[in-house]
Amino acid sequence: MQGSATCPSRFTQSPWPRLAAGHAIPGTAPRPRRSPSPGAGPSRHGPAIALGMRRAPGLPAGAPAAPMVSPEGLVAAAAALAGLGLLARRLWAGRLEVPGDRDEEEEEEEEGIPFMAEDGSGCCRLLCKPSALAQHLVRSLGRSAGLWGGHWLWPRWPRLQMLRQLLKPPEPEPAVARELLQMPDSGLVALDWLVGPWGGAAGGGGGGPSPVLLLIPNAAGQVTGGLLQLGLRALERGFLPVIFNRRGHNGCPLTTPRLQPFGDPGDLREAVTYLRCRHPAAPLLAVSEGSGSGLLLAYLGESGSSSHLAAAACVSPIFRGRDWFEAGMPWLYEWPLLLHLKRGLSRYAGSLAQAVDVDGLLGSRSLRELEEALFCRTKSRPTSWEAYWERNEPLRDADEAAVPVLCLCSADDPVRGPPARSLPLELFRSSPYFFLLLTPRGGHCGFPRRGPGHCWGHEAVLEFFRAMAEFLGAEERRKGLPWPRRWGGPAVEPPVFTWQRSYTR
Repeated sequence: MQGSATCPSRFTQSPWPRLAAGHAIPGTAPRPRRSPSPGAGPSRHGPAIALGMRRAPGLPAGAPAAPMVSPEGLVAAAAALAGLGLLARRLWAGRLEVPGDRDEEEEEEEEGIPFMAEDGSGCCRLLCKPSALAQHLVRSLGRSAGLWGGHWLWPRWPRLQMLRQLLKPPEPEPAVARELLQMPDSGLVALDWLVGPWGGAAGGGGGGPSPVLLLIPNAAGQVTGGLLQLGLRALERGFLPVIFNRRGHNGCPLTTPRLQPFGDPGDLREAVTYLRCRHPAAPLLAVSEGSGSGLLLAYLGESGSSSHLAAAACVSPIFRGRDWFEAGMPWLYEWPLLLHLKRGLSRYAGSLAQAVDVDGLLGSRSLRELEEALFCRTKSRPTSWEAYWERNEPLRDADEAAVPVLCLCSADDPVRGPPARSLPLELFRSSPYFFLLLTPRGGHCGFPRRGPGHCWGHEAVLEFFRAMAEFLGAEERRKGLPWPRRWGGPAVEPPVFTWQRSYTR
């Protein structure tokens, strides 16, 4: 099924219904003490030990003696082993630090509004510009039972959390109905409607009042188990979840020798306009995961008040695309992602040969090399790395965003990097539309918990959308705006809606 998007840019919106549902070295035996020699004075290292040579037990009388170890040597050895243990722990946890980072991170973790203690990772903080909307969000998140999940067994292992959330299949396996949309240049993108594990018709019919939730995978097009689980949780609560697949990703045919750059929202804009035409009376929301947030943030900035979105959320977003590519990522994340991309691109080697050097593309040894081969070293319009990022940085137009955006981040994210360098804190302090929910632990797209759903981050996102609907409904009731009929009878044209500055002051 193909469709094209030709709707007016004016955004009409009605409030959606309230959605239903929180100092010894470890492992070593103590050395037996010897009685001090007569006349020996006190020592700060404990009882004085006679230095000299002793014979190891079981050796014959003529065997050479082994040298004694001095107390200073024991202290140095203990310090070295303790340092190695601490280094191994930092490496395993993904928190290897550069001198000076710790103080900055500690200061950042103290900033913002503390409002809840979630499953073993400490106190979450909401960093935002003070406003009536921010106060309402704090109250909503603080009283949400879904964010108070049980303590997870390994809260300090962010890479394990990341692998669990990315690789664990959803339960139950969802049924999907696909639509193909043709772009103005004849390229194709795919919309996968989640219709539950029971099958059924996609979308629920045009003009339905249920909110449409657009799910955007990471930049490699991987539809992870976590993203599908979020879609299923949303489906249970009355949303219409649909996954946006870029050109050539996740089985979407590549009909032109052109892929979508990291921060180019052109195709996403066409898909959003199509969804708005298909569901004119339904609120349209969006959630992105990981590096896919670059696309959503770029779209919100470029579109401003014409984005057609009522609210958006980013789970473990990448804010600074160029810095992220240049810094590199842990091999545990980068190599599987690189292999996934190469495998998908190799299917279209013949078509891509018209535009890029395919041998150089498939021979890339990092995500940066792959990005440069695809979009900078092209045969028709080569460009520099710097010029590419001037057009594709996610936050290049962030000041123009005009809908509420929740960014759910963890301080121990091993993919994004240290908060001191990877979080645009000034944006959250100054913009009335951006909200940073920062937790000390949670990994990259992890945020695990015990119990149904297995991810408290999903509950935070859905609670954010519920809070936005509740706040908007209260504002419209206060101003006496008419509410359209929702069930039965002919559809009523909803009142024109745009976010008012007074909501965010």
